[in-house]
Amino acid sequence: MNEPNLEYHPERFAEDFERIKSLAEHLLPVYADLRADDSGVIDNQDYQDLIAVLHELHPADTAAVLESLPLQERVLVWKLAAPEEDGEVLLEVSDSVRETLIEAMGKEELLAAVEDLPADELAELAPDLPHHVVSEVLETRDEEEREQIRSALSYEEWQVGAIMDFELVSIRADVSCEVVLRYLRRFESLPDHTDKIFVVDENDVLQGVLPIRKLLVCDPDDEVGNVMAREVVKFRPEDDTEEAAQAFEKYDLITAPVIDENKRLIGRLTVDEMVDVIREESEADMLSMAGLQEEEDLFAPIIDSVKNRWVWLAVNLCTALIASRVIGAFEGSIEKIVALAALMPIVAGIGGNSGNQTITMIVRALATGQLSAARIGLLLKKEVAVALTNGLLWGSVMGLIAFFLYQNMGLGLVMVAAMTLNLVLAAMVGVLIPMTLEKLGRDPALGSSVLITAVTDSGGFFIFLSLASIFLLG
Repeated sequence: MNEPNLEYHPERFAEDFERIKSLAEHLLPVYADLRADDSGVIDNQDYQDLIAVLHELHPADTAAVLESLPLQERVLVWKLAAPEEDGEVLLEVSDSVRETLIEAMGKEELLAAVEDLPADELAELAPDLPHHVVSEVLETRDEEEREQIRSALSYEEWQVGAIMDFELVSIRADVSCEVVLRYLRRFESLPDHTDKIFVVDENDVLQGVLPIRKLLVCDPDDEVGNVMAREVVKFRPEDDTEEAAQAFEKYDLITAPVIDENKRLIGRLTVDEMVDVIREESEADMLSMAGLQEEEDLFAPIIDSVKNRWVWLAVNLCTALIASRVIGAFEGSIEKIVALAALMPIVAGIGGNSGNQTITMIVRALATGQLSAARIGLLLKKEVAVALTNGLLWGSVMGLIAFFLYQNMGLGLVMVAAMTLNLVLAAMVGVLIPMTLEKLGRDPALGSSVLITAVTDSGGFFIFLSLASIFLLG
């Protein structure tokens, strides 16, 4: 079998994807009727071509292809992909797509897919696998690996312990660098992302780390304890993975040790896991702001997509009804000044846009730990000042436009005041919504875009129509 193509060329991948999609579409109607000849070969060119393309892909590329295919083509491609890479592909795909792939696999296929996975990767996949499969896989592992897997499964998915890697290299502080180099040469290969060796005592208590780059240039006779780094960024298994990812970004880490309450080395975090955490948190925040409860399979059954979306659509319907009643309360004013109907969406729209800018900034600041409750007042004053400046600036621009369009100075002034007040409202709510959700222990991004739009629409309509009724019709 050919080695997977590890060179990344977006154009090449796009071509491969289109070819896989085309081959799968042509093969699907006849796949069930295909039969192997006496030599075990299936004489179908589309079948052979599809297997050839799939077996050249990296597991991450195979995962991307599977996520982009409708369900029937996805199952077909999954059956023909390189079986020895099934476990790696399952780790790469999204949770929703992983569920459909596992449903399409039999017990023996699942066992074969995960039998060669390292303990940490098996632990990551285990919650999605049938219990009997997990039990049988555990029976094939030695006692140390079984304990590692059970340990990882005992933590919540947002805790460091659930994603820590058990493959690491550790040494003692009282040996020479030459001894360490001879020790490393005994390995067929070092664990992925090994940029440092962990230094422990006889009880596995972490003493420091010896960076590989330092080991390669130090005097072979130097003792490890004299050249190792004692100040180490380390984590506990109970720590939040998002906070750990922020530390990796802040300190440019590649790996970091995980220690228990007795400071014993029990695992490590690696940069590839942290990149996944950052990506997943970013996607989760984006989905939450739009009111989606979870990541959705593009080709999921209709009922699943409805369940994922209905809650915040219902909330949006209620808020839209409130906005319509606000407009209804000023029907008389709109009948007398028809221009109000044309201008009020502008007031609401710019308020919604400004509010979304504020709320996005606040959610990001909360996610990165830049914002604390003690600084809410200062931030609120700053956002209100920004809103006042933007309101007066763009309100004046829109006021002039309204004056030239309708030859009504009063209408132009009302436009300035309404836009300014609605931008101030948007700024205040844009700060308070995520901060309130955070204080209540909820995701600060949860439905924030829906909520801010609701407030700025209803508030913008009310402010603009109230001012118009008072100053133009009063």
